Amino acid sequence: MLNMTKWFKSYKTVPPAAPLPELDTPWRPVEWSEDNKTKMLRKLKEFQLSTPDVNQLRILLHGPIGAGKSSFINSVNTVLQGRNTTAALANSAADVESHSFTVKFKYHRLKKDGPGSFYPFVFTDIMGLEQSMGVCTDDIKNILDGHIKNGYTFNPAGPIEKDNQYYNSSPSLKDRVHCLVSVLPAHKISLTSDKVVSKMKEVRQKARDLGIPQVTIMTMVDEVCPLVKHDLEKIYTSKKIKEKMQECRDGLGVPMNCIYPVKNYSEEITNYLHLDVLILVALKDIIMFANDYVEDQIYTE
Repeated sequence: MLNMTKWFKSYKTVPPAAPLPELDTPWRPVEWSEDNKTKMLRKLKEFQLSTPDVNQLRILLHGPIGAGKSSFINSVNTVLQGRNTTAALANSAADVESHSFTVKFKYHRLKKDGPGSFYPFVFTDIMGLEQSMGVCTDDIKNILDGHIKNGYTFNPAGPIEKDNQYYNSSPSLKDRVHCLVSVLPAHKISLTSDKVVSKMKEVRQKARDLGIPQVTIMTMVDEVCPLVKHDLEKIYTSKKIKEKMQECRDGLGVPMNCIYPVKNYSEEITNYLHLDVLILVALKDIIMFANDYVEDQIYTE
């Protein structure tokens, strides 16, 4: 005869099923289609600045070493060109633990229709933030103000001197940064040192004082969620991705509607729809925010 007491005890000790890592519906809807991709590409290609005072929007990327800043620039370029690109030299993920691979301040122009034709926005690639070395926060503040010229080599020991040939003593609106983009890797948000986070917050405060719009790009989403690694379309139904975005929000103080999770092109050598759509969604908003800032500055100056 079955021992009901024994059966009941064994039944009660069975652990409850783990909660599903996926939401029933996407909390941020995305249209995953070639048609939507084409519409966003067309909007960017047709975009023009509405003022002669600024001929190109300047987008500054900053964040810890290995966050994927250079890879994001290459990914944007890959989406816009429809082919594999490597304009911004990037290091492999296995070789970024010690020092930043990027050492110079450089504007990356993105080709448009043909020779000599470029999009009216540029991305700025800079040295990564490190706990004890890396780019000086004062140099990033100088970039925000428009004081540093293209080609400057960063010195971790100290910021640029005013007598340096790459120092712009009289910057105008066209020399300033028009949108600040913080880049953080999803799988290492909680491992980012307090000192690096403090430096990023210091830069954000300077951008806030200048009225510069701010966006956070959360890279390497496939490294933190098996669902997303298998199917990028699950990115906004993944509880893990939302949790990591909330970590970004709480750590840097950036609102959720200014945080964009993406997967950079890394192993791929041909374009993929889902990667392209996520990158275009982020890029479109970055450009619109930057343009809004420029127009606001012109009408208030």
